[in-house]
Amino acid sequence: MTEHDFLTDFRAMSVYGRTAGGGVDRQAGTVADHETRAWFAGWLESNGFDVRYDAIANQFGLVELVPGAPYVLVGSHLDSQPLAGRFDGAYGVLAGAHAAREVARRVREGELEATCNLAVVNWFNEEGSRFAPSMMGSSVLTGKLALDAALAVTDRAGVTVADAIASGGMPTGATPPPVAAYAEIHVEQGRGLERSGTTIGLVDGTWAASKYRMVVRGEQSHTGSTVMADRKDALFGAALLIVAARELTEELPEGMLHSSVSELDLAPNSPVTVARLVELNLDLRSPDEEVLRRANALLEQRIAEIEQRARVVVERRLTHEWGLLSYQPEGVELARRAAEALGLTHAPAMTVAGHDSTNMKDVVPTVMLFVPSVDGVSHNEAELTRDEDCVAGVALLTEVLAGLAAGELGSETAFTPAG
Repeated sequence: MTEHDFLTDFRAMSVYGRTAGGGVDRQAGTVADHETRAWFAGWLESNGFDVRYDAIANQFGLVELVPGAPYVLVGSHLDSQPLAGRFDGAYGVLAGAHAAREVARRVREGELEATCNLAVVNWFNEEGSRFAPSMMGSSVLTGKLALDAALAVTDRAGVTVADAIASGGMPTGATPPPVAAYAEIHVEQGRGLERSGTTIGLVDGTWAASKYRMVVRGEQSHTGSTVMADRKDALFGAALLIVAARELTEELPEGMLHSSVSELDLAPNSPVTVARLVELNLDLRSPDEEVLRRANALLEQRIAEIEQRARVVVERRLTHEWGLLSYQPEGVELARRAAEALGLTHAPAMTVAGHDSTNMKDVVPTVMLFVPSVDGVSHNEAELTRDEDCVAGVALLTEVLAGLAAGELGSETAFTPAG
């Protein structure tokens, strides 16, 4: 592998779903997503990988090195948010493919003794922008989400996941390989590495999070003639909720709480009608479980105040919740040694965002790595990771994958994927 190889391939892949602003838009199961997958399948096949798709359309490129042995999985996702950057997910998929190709070469030429096979993976619908929930492919593979339930999910136009997958014409239904370990590299999506002048983030844990689906119920009425005191405006209540979520981050210790509100659905969404219903997502994230507990308690207080002030009813349903979750220390140490050997600056890091590795670490030893994001920009067409950082990440991932393939984290038992 050379710098030119990876960067040339990455630029070629970034053509698919390209936007006028220099990013990509290839939401799961769309034409752009299918085209990117087809390009990647061609790359895999031309480099000696056996391409397969499981029932939820996770795309695998397999290399058998030790007949009958389990596989070390490496990858990320090619799907994107709307008007997104080129690097989120896609960098990790292609980096994993280049790393796996190089490790396979070492094994075949006698430079490395492997105890495991290799498989590159492009997870289906990691982003969750078109179909909820996010991290769908890895959730199905790890048994956290039933396949039938995932396939039945619809987008806003009523298209099911099953139909979106079928529209790509890929031969799904292959059995995923048994997995001994997993590795993923990703752009940081924050400013920590860039600010500190560090090339590699060694991810050792995740922030805690609480995610809600909120429904604000009011009463439909006329925007002009209804007396203000009589209004039960669901949109006003939602606006107060949005402000309250942001203000929580100012009430609690600085930098210790991230909050957001997204995906608003409004009914009846008429220009002359006071809203009767607003649905939205609200999430709270913190690197401190006590801070998150306080944020949830404060949110409950704010909801009661909003209901009284706006004369609405606010319903909330907890959709996802987790505490601080750790990655296997031995995986972090493996990556640290590899970074040291390559002379790459490195530091421990936590992930605020969800990644497929957060599912995989619950079932197999998992290594998660970050490379810097310029200005911390992500889910935006301006997203950028510098060429030298991209290449350094590929080099490190290659050494980590070599260690995993050689059984450095143990491969005596393997996880058998669901479905």
